[in-house]
Amino acid sequence: MRIKYNAPLTLTFAIIASLLVLIDQVSGAHLIPTYFMVPGKGMFNTSDPIDWMTLFTHTLGHSGWNHLLSNMALLLLLGPILEEKYGSISLFFMIFITAIVTGLLNAFIFPTALLGASGIVFMMILLTSFTNNRNGDIPLSFILILVLYLAVEIINAFSYDDISQFAHIIGGVCGSLFGFMRPRKRG
Repeated sequence: MRIKYNAPLTLTFAIIASLLVLIDQVSGAHLIPTYFMVPGKGMFNTSDPIDWMTLFTHTLGHSGWNHLLSNMALLLLLGPILEEKYGSISLFFMIFITAIVTGLLNAFIFPTALLGASGIVFMMILLTSFTNNRNGDIPLSFILILVLYLAVEIINAFSYDDISQFAHIIGGVCGSLFGFMRPRKRG
């Protein structure tokens, strides 16, 4: 038996996100708030290339180990399944699109900054319910996950905390759309 790097995109994503938290906390350089956090409405500078870069890089930045571990637990569980089904390249594009959509909407609608991979995780949660689906069917598991996860996020959106339920909801919407569009396996 040997250890296999079975899901290159998922594993690389998790390693980079983990290294960023480690480097940020050990160095005290505040790299994450500078390069891995989307500024909120009124703070996003459309002429600053770094702000545009954060529309994707925010998925790699996390506020600390607890934040990272809560996202990586589900990402490492669901990512390999999706990578096997859709391929690394297709999954990368789904992650990229979800990151850009959540980042843009947050930057132009919400006053708070955005960081973390939870939008990606919610995309994966909803998309996973389509993994054994046939054309033309709507999986009951999709409906139940949609109700359970997104209903809780909508309810939680009315309470004040440091969690972006909006990113969760948009990530779930992206995962649902990808599930219905049935991307082809590439890479």
